[in-house]
Amino acid sequence: MMSEMNRISDSMSNLETGAPQTRGYSDAWSPTTDIFARGDDLIIRSELPGVLPEDCEVSFSHGYLTIAGERRQDDSEVIYYASERFRGAFRREITLPEGVNEEDIEANFDDGLLEVRVKDAAESNGPTQITVQSKKKRSS
Repeated sequence: MMSEMNRISDSMSNLETGAPQTRGYSDAWSPTTDIFARGDDLIIRSELPGVLPEDCEVSFSHGYLTIAGERRQDDSEVIYYASERFRGAFRREITLPEGVNEEDIEANFDDGLLEVRVKDAAESNGPTQITVQSKKKRSS
Protein backbone atom coordinates (compact mmCIF):
# COMPACT_ATOMS: atom_id res chain seq x y z
CA MET A 1 0.00 0.00 0.00
CA MET A 2 2.80 2.39 0.94
CA SER A 3 4.69 1.72 -2.32
CA GLU A 4 1.53 2.52 -4.31
CA MET A 5 1.14 5.81 -2.42
CA ASN A 6 4.80 6.64 -3.12
CA ARG A 7 4.30 5.88 -6.81
CA ILE A 8 1.28 8.18 -6.97
CA SER A 9 3.19 10.91 -5.12
CA ASP A 10 6.15 10.59 -7.51
CA SER A 11 3.78 10.71 -10.45
CA MET A 12 2.23 13.94 -9.17
CA SER A 13 5.69 15.44 -8.59
CA ASN A 14 6.66 14.66 -12.18
CA LEU A 15 3.59 16.50 -13.42
CA GLU A 16 4.55 19.58 -11.42
CA THR A 17 8.23 19.56 -12.45
CA GLY A 18 7.69 18.65 -16.09
CA ALA A 19 9.74 15.45 -15.75
CA PRO A 20 8.90 12.74 -18.30
CA GLN A 21 6.09 10.44 -17.20
CA THR A 22 6.55 6.72 -17.73
CA ARG A 23 4.88 3.57 -16.51
CA GLY A 24 7.13 1.32 -14.50
CA TYR A 25 7.51 -2.36 -13.77
CA SER A 26 4.61 -2.38 -11.32
CA ASP A 27 2.38 -1.42 -14.26
CA ALA A 28 3.33 -4.51 -16.31
CA TRP A 29 0.79 -4.99 -19.02
CA SER A 30 -1.52 -7.62 -20.36
CA PRO A 31 -3.03 -7.23 -23.83
CA THR A 32 -6.67 -6.20 -24.16
CA THR A 33 -8.46 -9.40 -25.11
CA ASP A 34 -11.94 -10.45 -26.25
CA ILE A 35 -13.06 -14.08 -25.96
CA PHE A 36 -16.17 -15.13 -27.86
CA ALA A 37 -17.82 -17.92 -29.83
CA ARG A 38 -17.99 -17.98 -33.61
CA GLY A 39 -20.11 -20.98 -34.50
CA ASP A 40 -18.59 -23.95 -32.65
CA ASP A 41 -15.18 -22.29 -32.35
CA LEU A 42 -13.79 -20.30 -29.44
CA ILE A 43 -12.08 -17.09 -30.61
CA ILE A 44 -9.50 -15.21 -28.55
CA ARG A 45 -8.65 -11.81 -30.02
CA SER A 46 -5.89 -9.67 -28.49
CA GLU A 47 -4.94 -6.12 -29.44
CA LEU A 48 -1.17 -5.84 -29.84
CA PRO A 49 -0.50 -2.59 -31.72
CA GLY A 50 3.19 -1.92 -32.22
CA VAL A 51 4.13 -5.56 -31.62
CA LEU A 52 5.90 -7.35 -34.46
CA PRO A 53 4.63 -10.85 -35.34
CA GLU A 54 8.06 -12.31 -34.54
CA ASP A 55 7.86 -10.76 -31.05
CA CYS A 56 4.62 -12.59 -30.20
CA GLU A 57 4.39 -16.19 -28.98
CA VAL A 58 1.33 -18.37 -28.46
CA SER A 59 1.72 -21.58 -26.47
CA PHE A 60 -0.57 -24.22 -24.99
CA SER A 61 0.17 -26.37 -21.95
CA HIS A 62 -1.96 -28.19 -19.36
CA GLY A 63 -5.20 -26.50 -20.45
CA TYR A 64 -3.77 -22.97 -20.56
CA LEU A 65 -3.26 -20.83 -23.64
CA THR A 66 -0.46 -18.32 -23.11
CA ILE A 67 0.05 -15.20 -25.21
CA ALA A 68 3.43 -13.63 -24.51
CA GLY A 69 5.93 -11.35 -26.14
CA GLU A 70 7.40 -7.90 -26.15
CA ARG A 71 6.57 -4.47 -27.48
CA ARG A 72 9.88 -2.80 -28.24
CA GLN A 73 10.80 0.81 -27.61
CA ASP A 74 9.89 2.94 -30.65
CA ASP A 75 12.96 5.11 -31.03
CA SER A 76 15.95 5.62 -28.76
CA GLU A 77 16.52 9.12 -30.21
CA VAL A 78 13.16 10.40 -28.97
CA ILE A 79 12.78 12.43 -25.77
CA TYR A 80 9.38 11.70 -24.24
CA TYR A 81 7.33 14.29 -22.36
CA ALA A 82 4.75 11.63 -21.56
CA SER A 83 4.89 7.91 -22.27
CA GLU A 84 1.61 6.14 -21.61
CA ARG A 85 1.80 3.18 -24.01
CA PHE A 86 3.03 0.03 -22.37
CA ARG A 87 6.35 -1.30 -23.61
CA GLY A 88 8.37 -4.33 -22.72
CA ALA A 89 7.24 -7.84 -21.96
CA PHE A 90 3.59 -8.83 -21.85
CA ARG A 91 1.83 -12.04 -20.90
CA ARG A 92 -1.76 -13.26 -20.82
CA GLU A 93 -2.94 -16.73 -19.73
CA ILE A 94 -6.37 -18.04 -20.64
CA THR A 95 -7.90 -21.26 -19.34
CA LEU A 96 -9.34 -23.33 -22.18
CA PRO A 97 -12.16 -25.86 -21.90
CA GLU A 98 -11.27 -29.46 -21.07
CA GLY A 99 -10.45 -31.71 -24.01
CA VAL A 100 -8.67 -29.10 -26.15
CA ASN A 101 -5.58 -30.39 -27.98
CA GLU A 102 -2.87 -28.30 -29.58
CA GLU A 103 -4.00 -29.54 -33.01
CA ASP A 104 -7.28 -27.67 -32.38
CA ILE A 105 -5.53 -24.30 -32.08
CA GLU A 106 -4.66 -21.87 -34.90
CA ALA A 107 -3.18 -18.38 -34.51
CA ASN A 108 -3.11 -15.46 -36.97
CA PHE A 109 -1.43 -12.08 -36.49
CA ASP A 110 -2.34 -9.18 -38.79
CA ASP A 111 -2.11 -5.40 -38.31
CA GLY A 112 -1.51 -5.60 -34.56
CA LEU A 113 -4.40 -7.98 -33.94
CA LEU A 114 -3.77 -11.54 -32.78
CA GLU A 115 -6.63 -13.96 -33.34
CA VAL A 116 -6.48 -17.45 -31.89
CA ARG A 117 -9.11 -19.95 -33.00
CA VAL A 118 -9.80 -23.04 -30.90
CA LYS A 119 -11.81 -25.46 -33.04
CA ASP A 120 -15.02 -26.88 -31.56
CA ALA A 121 -14.32 -25.40 -28.10
CA ALA A 122 -17.23 -22.98 -27.76
CA GLU A 123 -19.65 -23.89 -25.00
CA SER A 124 -23.00 -24.63 -26.61
CA ASN A 125 -24.88 -24.27 -23.33
CA GLY A 126 -25.44 -20.84 -21.90
CA PRO A 127 -24.98 -20.06 -18.24
CA THR A 128 -26.91 -22.25 -15.82
CA GLN A 129 -28.88 -20.52 -13.09
CA ILE A 130 -28.01 -21.83 -9.61
CA THR A 131 -30.55 -21.43 -6.82
CA VAL A 132 -29.07 -19.72 -3.78
CA GLN A 133 -30.35 -21.15 -0.52
CA SER A 134 -30.16 -19.87 3.03
CA LYS A 135 -31.04 -21.33 6.42
CA LYS A 136 -31.93 -17.92 7.80
CA LYS A 137 -35.52 -16.77 7.50
CA ARG A 138 -36.11 -13.37 6.03
CA SER A 139 -37.76 -10.86 8.36
CA SER A 140 -40.55 -8.71 6.98
